[in-house]
Amino acid sequence: MIVMRLLVVDLLAERKAFGKEGVREIVSHFDNPEVFLWSPHTDERTDYGFGTVVQNPVDCDFVAITGSRRNVSSWEPWMDKVAELIRTIEVPIIGICFGHQIIAAALGGRVERATEGSHFVSEVHYDDGSVVNAVFTHQDHVVDSGELQVVGTASHCKIAACQHPTRPIRTVQYHPEATSRILSEAIRLGDMTEEEAGVFDMSKRIINVKQSLLD
Repeated sequence: MIVMRLLVVDLLAERKAFGKEGVREIVSHFDNPEVFLWSPHTDERTDYGFGTVVQNPVDCDFVAITGSRRNVSSWEPWMDKVAELIRTIEVPIIGICFGHQIIAAALGGRVERATEGSHFVSEVHYDDGSVVNAVFTHQDHVVDSGELQVVGTASHCKIAACQHPTRPIRTVQYHPEATSRILSEAIRLGDMTEEEAGVFDMSKRIINVKQSLLD
């Protein structure tokens, strides 16, 4: 049996809920892949108990780039390595939040600091006419998508979802891995207070990783 090799560019590895549990949620939508975890932004990561930690990208069949507490608008040297991976690798790539932003930046786009942060559930309107609810939490936003085509917009975020016209790349500004379970874990583990979590209306049906990036 051929097993998919999934490389997660794991940029919240220092956080137990949004890192460990967020990656677990992303991985759950793949068919029992072999998981590799690459965190070029830090030497101090949470022990996930799954996946193989690597110091550099490995040969793989798929790449997932997570969110981050860092900002593309405040570029750091390690981001060059991620951008190079995006530009050169030929396998499918998905990007979430920071992942969405750095993919756009690597492919000729532009990312800017927003005047205020976005932390709420908002509707995303897709080009095919579908409307979904999604969890947004970000301060940077893509203002020029570069090579990417915009396929989804939100009222506060005109470039909320993208795909590449010729390469297997899909990105979203929102967090489809942010389920109710992960928000509960974030509170329990101290990644987020109950007050901070309370801004997200999770009574709505929220789009997930499979629906937004893998269908």
